[in-house]
Amino acid sequence: MASSVAVAQPAAIRRKVEAWLDRSDDESVALALRATPVWDGEPVVSIGSVKVRIVPCATPLAARAALHDRAEDERIVLLTDLSDAELGDGILAHVSQCTVRSVDPWEVVRQLFGGAALDPTLVRTGRWVCDALTDLAPASGWPRPAGTVITRDHALRSLVTALLGIRPDQIDSAGLLQWTTGAAALLRFTGLPDPIADGLGSYLSDVAGPAAVPILAAVRAGHGTDVIPLGLLVGLLWPDPAPRRAQQTEIAVARVRLEAKFGGRRLADPEAKAFRTAAEAWIDRIADDPASRGEASRLHARAETLAADLDMTGLLGGSSILPSGFTHRMRDFAAAVRLAVSGSRPGADQVARAQEALALVEGHRASDTGRIGTARMALRLLRWLSTEDDPKPRTLHDALHRQVRVDGWVDRARLDIFAGDTDPTVAEAYRLLHRAVDTRRCRHDEQFATLLAASTKADEPPGTLLRVEDLLERLVRPVMKRGHRVLLLVMDGMSVAAATELAESVTSGGTWLELTPDGGPRTGVLAALPTVTDVSRCSLFSGRIAVGQQKQEIAALTARFPSAVLLHKGDLRAGAGAALAPDVVAALADETTPLVAAVVNTIDDALDRSEPGTVVWSTETVTAVRDLLALATGRVVIVVSDHGHVIDRGPDAVTLPSPSSENRWRPATPPPGDGEVLVTGSRVAAGGGTVVLPWREDIRYGPRKSGYHGGASAAEAVIPLLVFSAHDEKVLPGWSGAPVASPDWWREPVTAAAAPAPPAGRRPANKATQPTGDTLFDLVAEPAAAPTAPPPSLVDRLLASDLYRQRRGTRAPLPDARVAALVAALLTRGGRATLETLAAAAEVPAHRIRFTVTALQKLLQVEGYPVLELDPDGHTVKLDRDLLVEQFGLADDR
Repeated sequence: MASSVAVAQPAAIRRKVEAWLDRSDDESVALALRATPVWDGEPVVSIGSVKVRIVPCATPLAARAALHDRAEDERIVLLTDLSDAELGDGILAHVSQCTVRSVDPWEVVRQLFGGAALDPTLVRTGRWVCDALTDLAPASGWPRPAGTVITRDHALRSLVTALLGIRPDQIDSAGLLQWTTGAAALLRFTGLPDPIADGLGSYLSDVAGPAAVPILAAVRAGHGTDVIPLGLLVGLLWPDPAPRRAQQTEIAVARVRLEAKFGGRRLADPEAKAFRTAAEAWIDRIADDPASRGEASRLHARAETLAADLDMTGLLGGSSILPSGFTHRMRDFAAAVRLAVSGSRPGADQVARAQEALALVEGHRASDTGRIGTARMALRLLRWLSTEDDPKPRTLHDALHRQVRVDGWVDRARLDIFAGDTDPTVAEAYRLLHRAVDTRRCRHDEQFATLLAASTKADEPPGTLLRVEDLLERLVRPVMKRGHRVLLLVMDGMSVAAATELAESVTSGGTWLELTPDGGPRTGVLAALPTVTDVSRCSLFSGRIAVGQQKQEIAALTARFPSAVLLHKGDLRAGAGAALAPDVVAALADETTPLVAAVVNTIDDALDRSEPGTVVWSTETVTAVRDLLALATGRVVIVVSDHGHVIDRGPDAVTLPSPSSENRWRPATPPPGDGEVLVTGSRVAAGGGTVVLPWREDIRYGPRKSGYHGGASAAEAVIPLLVFSAHDEKVLPGWSGAPVASPDWWREPVTAAAAPAPPAGRRPANKATQPTGDTLFDLVAEPAAAPTAPPPSLVDRLLASDLYRQRRGTRAPLPDARVAALVAALLTRGGRATLETLAAAAEVPAHRIRFTVTALQKLLQVEGYPVLELDPDGHTVKLDRDLLVEQFGLADDR
């Protein structure tokens, strides 16, 4: 009686037949295979050029009939559950090897891999893998294993490659995500039998990690082409860090809605987080490829559509990938700005919230750098508004220094937020912020104009105040007397705000060092009145208040400095291939030309024909400066302007009647009104010595332009002064490397518990108020504020430790006070501070702070342990407090 046998799979039968036909020494006409005598396929199959008939044979009579009826050109396969004895020798005589062969599916698998041995773990994986390897084998068979054993991993990787189209070395979460972008490959997978799909899913989870589970679940649920967008949404529902309490319910509801996209499956936390990470990494990768950015945008849009379908758009602000996430974060920042300016003065907690909101904006991976730059300026203005307003200046010199050291930086940021944002919600917040800033700045401008009018009328001696007509005698000539050649750059129309940008650009390359009197804060120059080019620039070159244009300027300069060369715009232009005219190059190189003065009109030209408020004034945008500096490394470079400027206020501007056509000054009749001041005296070169000047920036009298000058606002009347030397900070007696120029609020975050900051603009150093020794001329540094608090006690213990004293004697010495200032600055900021902050805290010139930090590293890093490190951003220094305590054996006071 026949024993119970399984139904042979068609693919297994075919593989046995192929092996039989491949044997050239076997000419038998029949092959008997032990299997249930059932066949539902085509009765005749072609294998190569041979026709093979497959016949189920439940009895010996059926087998004999099949042999008898065989066509001459056919060979036959007998499927039977009979034993050899039951078939009998007469039938077996016609059968290959005279016996009924078994159909071992794993033996078939061995044959498909070239006859290698089977790894027992592969067999234990389950019958599904055997069936899959047999039924779905490529026509050429499976890839041969590297050794003599068919390992489980080799077999399953081969299967995944055949079914999913993923190369064996790319079977990971990224490879699976790439696979979901091909609709045809997804369709093939969804057509697989459930046991094979389940088995592959289990294997891929082992190899590709937990992200494979939601990926395959979405594919099997019919959402394969949405896998990557779904991964981005999963990032919103499994956020890192954990969501705020207010969002937890909304997230829980959205997670339930999302289950339908995964066939009703609820994702485990490890699966969701791995899925989120893989999807975001995939998007980041293609977003960096210009050729693939369109696909990234499509996937972003699809994710946002799915978010709307799932009613979870309120969570999009949590996305650091999706464009809507950036929009939500910008609006959250705008809301924080609106709240901060809603009262009379922003509180520290309000500014801290705005800082936190901006940090989220900056953390968005697809952020708009231009909009973020404007947002940073808005935050700086909030920090400025949160400080106590400066005391009313007592003198015009005090008011001038406030413009140079504080308000010029305010103006730089104010120009950015005036240019605004494309989002109406953000734009409204910026409008309110600009109004709050304008309120304080207008008060400052009125104070400045009042002092300017009084000083001009009294014809007061300048004292230490540097006026434009005195600049050449008090600064340029003393430098030349010291034997230094000078390049004087007169930047027509450059305001203090623009000068802060230009100075950063000039010093960023490392060639040029900025110098200031006694290494103190920057000073400035007072323009002639009205603050127009014909008056102030001609006065600069004449050494007295004068009016004139290029011809008069050249005559005046050469009368005072016979060997000097004055270059205007037309003189700088060169023919094709040259950045500067040959005469300019020759003058800069000439040892017998002690003074080369060049007028650069780029900024002033923009006031007529461009948008000066949106341009960053650097050596890239003012190319004449870049080219002149490249040839002037043997000279001391002095950069000034003839006057500053204000920008047009658009629909907010106020046009007042005037009998003249000038934009920012008018005759003394009628008397000054609101926002105007009457100025009279010997420094007024128009209107017979008496004119009316507007101090409000939104007033004009003439035709509309992009920007204006001529008035009494500090932005117009204060001329920036910058002095540079190539590499040598000791080139000028009485001058040395400049400190960090920006005020604290420009670079320092506000903490919720912070006390009001002291007025910015003074370098925290104890400097003498009078010239000492061999100084160059009578510009002296002002006294600086003394430190307001002692260093933390941990710093005291560090300086007193035995190990510190030992290392201090063997390393490049730093003064203890400087070490204390640096370490204290880091400790009070949670172990992180920018290089600029450290330079300001330790009274180190900005260009030397990197060397100082390197010396501090050598001092503190015992046996190479990273107590102090420079962040990969190249600008942030990190102190490991715990490691400092451990290495120096300090008692921690926390």
